[in-house]
Parts: sequence; structure tokens; C-alpha cells
Amino acid sequence: MDEASVAAENLKRLGSSKLPESFTLPQADKPTGSMKANGTGSRTIRIAGFGHAFFAVTMIALGIVGLIKGGFVPIWTGVPRGLPARVALAYLTAVVSLGSGVGLLLSRAAGIASRVLLAYLVLWMLLFRVPLIVARSHVAGAWWACGEIAVMIAGAWVLVVWFARDGGGKGPGFGAGEKALRIARVLYGFGLINFGVAHFTFLERTVSMVPNWLPWHLGWAYFTGGALIAAGVAVIVGVWARLAAMLSAWELSLFTLLVWVPLIVAGPDADQWNEFVDSCALTAAAWLVADSYRGGTQLRPDPLAAPPEKLRRIASSLTGPTPESSSISLFVRGTLWAICLSTASLNTM
Repeated sequence: MDEASVAAENLKRLGSSKLPESFTLPQADKPTGSMKANGTGSRTIRIAGFGHAFFAVTMIALGIVGLIKGGFVPIWTGVPRGLPARVALAYLTAVVSLGSGVGLLLSRAAGIASRVLLAYLVLWMLLFRVPLIVARSHVAGAWWACGEIAVMIAGAWVLVVWFARDGGGKGPGFGAGEKALRIARVLYGFGLINFGVAHFTFLERTVSMVPNWLPWHLGWAYFTGGALIAAGVAVIVGVWARLAAMLSAWELSLFTLLVWVPLIVAGPDADQWNEFVDSCALTAAAWLVADSYRGGTQLRPDPLAAPPEKLRRIASSLTGPTPESSSISLFVRGTLWAICLSTASLNTM
């Protein structure tokens, strides 16, 4: 019998059939998701979902690898070789990755860690990615690198919004409202489009990465590239965005499992290790964005309002009665369902 039951029983014995208004039943702590509690009842470790845990662990791994190598790891690339204090910047970046990854798992530090990581990623985009696009806009690799940071920014921004909503009713704060979440999703869609285009601009490399046991290597290269582009467009315009985000996260996950894991098991070289870590980081960010489309996160159920009017007009044009818009809508939906079917077939092979 707990404390509340004992108190109620004692009151009844005293002849009272009704608890006094000043009496409050003690509430047991109810950790959210897989959050664990310490001995005092305050939550120490915060896990909002699979994407959150995967993203945090990946950032920790990036930090550890960066400290061991003493240089820049995947995601944190593009720094000019002649930049002063380049080595110091590499160590700082590794510390930020490691510290933010650990902080994302701690209840009291998660909100600050997510904002620090988001700010650092945005600075990296402005300092080392935007100038690259301006100087080499005709190079597909520059857009790929820009897409990587865009996807990572999207993942970090989703966490900022989540933790702001779980801040005890203090309001979302700057950069943590519904509009911020929409911007994060647009950045994610932008990154997916760049990834899909890279499948065609680096077609030979893409074909060579298709597992040998799969038939039609060229067909898979075209299909996966087109699927990423379609998913990116769907996320940006809001047409079947939730399905697109979920299927694109599965596609990136399967890419990591089917392409990079066998290479890691077989004994990778330095470049393959970098590609594997890069793929894990992008996959983790993708799952964060996919989780953001759920009716309510495990942190706090709070469905998003309808998309802005401009996006609603775009979506309605895609599903309108005209033959042209119907064709576009069928193309987007058909491509997304094709991703779903191909994912299912890959899992059964």
C-alpha cells in the first residue's frame, strides 16, 4: 500500500468520507520515452526516440574520431588548407561534436546542446559551404557537400524544437516554433534533392556501389536517385511529406546497411571508414526529421498546425482537377510508393 492509500484509509477511519480540498495525492515520476531517473527522481538521461539516440551517438562517434585523427571528419569538411589555426579548429569541431552528442542525452543539457550544435552547423554552412557554392556552383560535389550540412542542420533543428516544447511551458523561444520546424524540413528536402542529383552526376560510382547480389545495377542507380529527388520535392511542397520523409530515412538506412556495413566487415580503408561515418550521420538526421512528422513526439504531443498558405496552394495545384496537375501528383505518389515496394522487396531478399 502506497503513501496516498495509507493517508486515505486513515482519513476514512476518522469518519471522513471525503478528502479535504487541501490534500493532494503524491504523483509518481513518469519518465518520457526511455528516459531514466536517478536516485532523487530527476531525469538524468533523455531519449526521445530512435532518431534522437542514433543522432546523439553518431555525434559522439564523430567527436571521438576527430580527436583521434586530429583532423576534420566527414560532415566537418571544406576548410581551406591555408586557414590559420586549422588544426585548432579541427580539435574544436571534434569537441563540439563530442560535447553536443553527450549533452543531447542528458536531461538538463539537451536543450543547450541542441542549440549549440545547430548554431555551429549553421556557421559551418555560412563559412565553408555557401562560399563553395558561390565559387563552384557548376560542380556537383559542392552541392552534395552543401546538402550534407543542410540535412544535419535539419536534424539538429528538430531537436531544438522538441526540447523547447518540453521546457515546462516557457514557450518555444527563438527559432523553436512551428515555422522553424518547417524550415528544417525544407532544408532536409533540399539535401535529399542534392543527394538524388549526385546519383546521376556520379553515375558510374553509384552503379559500382550497388551490391553484387542485386540485379540491374544501372536501374537501381537511376531509381534510388529519382526516389531521393521525388522525396525531397514532396517534403518541401508538403505532398505526402510524412511518407516521403519516412521512406527516405529507410532508403538511407538500407544504403548504409547494404553498401557500407559489408565493406566495414571486410576491412575498410580510411576513405571507406569516412564514408561509413558520413552515411550514419545523415541517416540519423533523416530519422529525426521523419520522427518530427508523427502526431506527437514522445517528449510532448503537439501536432503542427496546417502548412502556410503558399505551400497549401502548391499542394492543391499538385492535386487539382487539371490533367497536368493530376499527372504531377500521380508521379510524386507513384514514386513514393515505388520506394515503399522496393524497400519491402530488399528486406525480403
